[in-house]
Formats: sequence, structure tokens, C-alpha cells
Amino acid sequence: MHTMIRSKTLLILIFICSQFFLSSNAFSEILKIGNENAKITVKVFSSLTCPHCASFHKEIFENLKKDYIDKNKVKFEHHAFPLDLAALNAEKIVRCAPDPEARFKLLEVIYDKQKKWAVGSDINKINEFLIKIGSDSSISKNDLRTCLENEKTQELILNERIKAQKEYNITSTPTIFINNKKYEDKHDFKSFKKQIDKLL
Repeated sequence: MHTMIRSKTLLILIFICSQFFLSSNAFSEILKIGNENAKITVKVFSSLTCPHCASFHKEIFENLKKDYIDKNKVKFEHHAFPLDLAALNAEKIVRCAPDPEARFKLLEVIYDKQKKWAVGSDINKINEFLIKIGSDSSISKNDLRTCLENEKTQELILNERIKAQKEYNITSTPTIFINNKKYEDKHDFKSFKKQIDKLL
């Protein structure tokens, strides 16, 4: 019920945003990490309130970063696909961090604490928990509140989701592409690593 309320609110925002979808610079804020010229690009479409997305981040991304991203073999893209208002606001908090490395570190903490903040229907309480997470990562609370109220950031995130639906037919999260081919195997690092190694 709580998730349904947050989802309905988000759908209204997406509908409004879709009326202005043609903005030419709407997709410049994709979160990326790794060598821009890497042979392999991994794209993950995620909602920050999605438990399976949190599992992917912990079980696959952390190992992927250590073994491939940090060694310039893979470029990783986090594509926002919020399923509810709480996930949308969490994305705003992530984008409040000053650089890609800091954003991905904050993303990790938000996933790690997902069971604590992504609960209930009181969006104000959820926002306060997200602000606490952000401030623990050395971002001022005033800056975090400004990020939550930033309409341009919200537009970018919602347009990112609209684009994912239009171009990649995303219907659930996480949805993963390796070099624009949908990954359909098990969500464990051994299986994922096997697919990556085939392309190197």
C-alpha cells in the first residue's frame, strides 16, 4: 500500500515530464564510472528502492569495480529508473555528491541502508533519512535539501527513465546490458564475469 501511494505520485510526475521530453540536453547526467574508451560498457537500469538492485550492487558491482572498472577494462553506467517517489528522491541525493567517485560511494551507502530508509509512506521521514545518509558522506544538509528541491535534477532523472522505456523497453529493475546486449544470466558475479571475459 505504501509503495503504491509513492508509485502513483511518481507516475503523475512522469506524465507531466513526458510532455516536455524533447529537451535536447536531458540525458547529460547519467552516472558513469571507468574508462570512457573501455572495450566493454555495462549499463544497469535501477530503482534505488528495489531490493534486487541492492543485491546486484553488493554482489556484482563491487567485484566488477575492483576487477574490471578500476583496471580500465569496463565502463559502468548507472541509469536511474525510479519505481516510486522515494527512489526518485534518493537519486537526487546521489547527484548531490561532487564527483562520479563520490556519487558511486554514496550510491553504495544508500543501497546498503535500503531496508532502513525505503519503508513507509511518509515521504518527509524518508527524505530526512536520505539527508542523514548524505550528511554522513560530508555533504551539508542545506545542500542536500536544495538537491531534493531541484526541479532540473528531477527533470533529468525522469527523462532518463522515459528514455529507458522508449529505447530499451525497460519494464523491471534491475535490467542490465553489456555492450547493448541484454544480460539474461544469473545475478551472481561468477556468471557475470564469464560474460565479461568473453568480450575481452
